[in-house]
Amino acid sequence: MERTAPDYDVGRPQFAARVIEASTNKPILVDFWASWCAPCRMLAPVLEKLAEEFAQDMALVKVDTDAEPELAREYGVRALPTVKLFRHGKVADEFSGVLPEGAIRAFVGRHIERPTDRIRARAEAHFEAGDTPAALKLLEEATKLEPDNTSIHIATARMLLLIGDTERAQAILNTLPASVALESEVKTLQARLDFARNAVHDRSESELEQQVLNDPADLQARQRLAARKVISEDYEAALEQLFEIMRRDRRFGDDAGRKGILSVFEILGGRGELVSRYRNRMVSMLH
Repeated sequence: MERTAPDYDVGRPQFAARVIEASTNKPILVDFWASWCAPCRMLAPVLEKLAEEFAQDMALVKVDTDAEPELAREYGVRALPTVKLFRHGKVADEFSGVLPEGAIRAFVGRHIERPTDRIRARAEAHFEAGDTPAALKLLEEATKLEPDNTSIHIATARMLLLIGDTERAQAILNTLPASVALESEVKTLQARLDFARNAVHDRSESELEQQVLNDPADLQARQRLAARKVISEDYEAALEQLFEIMRRDRRFGDDAGRKGILSVFEILGGRGELVSRYRNRMVSMLH
């Protein structure tokens, strides 16, 4: 039996039902195109191929901007082709122009739930409940299902860091492709791992806090406490300890206080209220 060709074309009358409402169930990819647009004709077969491949997880519709100029204006279409991904009634992501199939596949993949996503969610729940072995076992299962999914490797490394297994965490990061290693998420994790090497695992955070209270001039204890705070993502407390090291002795650990502060800034993406506040404090102290 001959298959019926999919009807991708959507106009204003069908847009609410086939895009806005339908996007509550799964992602809807909207291709804004025109018949005179050569790049649109290049992109169309790729989008249709992916729509067929991921038919259970997403849908494709097409809007002819010559026939529906108001719809194109309403959604801010300024160039053709423009592809907008709708989720829960709103535009969740978009791109313009012709991208390689691999890039479009990655674009779509960011919004499609995979079986490994559910496994990762269960792993996170186990970890939050304190059952680390079960969490790591689930992540191992996810890795076997999708060995090339670097987000699973990153999640595993993060979990290992939080339990203090820095060697295994570093080993995982070392296997990531160079392009992935340069992503901000991985650079942040690497910076936290670097701090973790200063943490002494036979002394708890509370013991280090008490040591600093007993001897405020113990800069090594402050440095180790700052490392613990970074690992637990209490960045303000870490910055306070590092700033105090910097204030007391710039020579300690080859200016460890200042260097540590800059590393925390990198972890925080170099912006935000916390970064601004401590950057201003650094400038005031240095000048």
